[in-house]
Amino acid sequence: MNLQSNDFELFGLSPAFGIDRALVDERWKDLQRQAHPDRFATSDAASQRLAMQWSVRINEAYQRLKDPLKRAAYLCELHGAPIEAESNTAMPADFLMQQMEWREALDDASDTAALEDLADEVAAARRQKVEALRVTADEQHDYPALARQVRALMFIERFARDVEARLDQQGQ
Repeated sequence: MNLQSNDFELFGLSPAFGIDRALVDERWKDLQRQAHPDRFATSDAASQRLAMQWSVRINEAYQRLKDPLKRAAYLCELHGAPIEAESNTAMPADFLMQQMEWREALDDASDTAALEDLADEVAAARRQKVEALRVTADEQHDYPALARQVRALMFIERFARDVEARLDQQGQ
């Protein structure tokens, strides 16, 4: 193993969006078992420090690989298509219209049922966007397009959190 390996190499996976989550979980457990700092408690300070670095590196890679949004963003990075979410907010007009409609629906939602319907609609849009990420990354290998889709999914996930927050307020 090499600390400089990319996340996919570290986990023994081909770089792809569509990965087997159970396999990622299994490999994470195996890697952690090998590198866990407790295994090096009686070793010298340098070995303990290295084990801690490995443990942190493995956990960081695991967090990126298990999350579809983070995994897609990471693939974009690996292929020279940075997300640039803060500086590049351009979106297709139809996507922007959908966001405005959702915002209005959230503002107008007066009861839990309306919020739950909106949450369901947003969850369905998220599932569709995740599938689109897979197609763009694994079939088309179009990483600039993938970066645009990642930015859109970031918005959808942020909006989903807003809907959940309103649902939580309704429950109080």
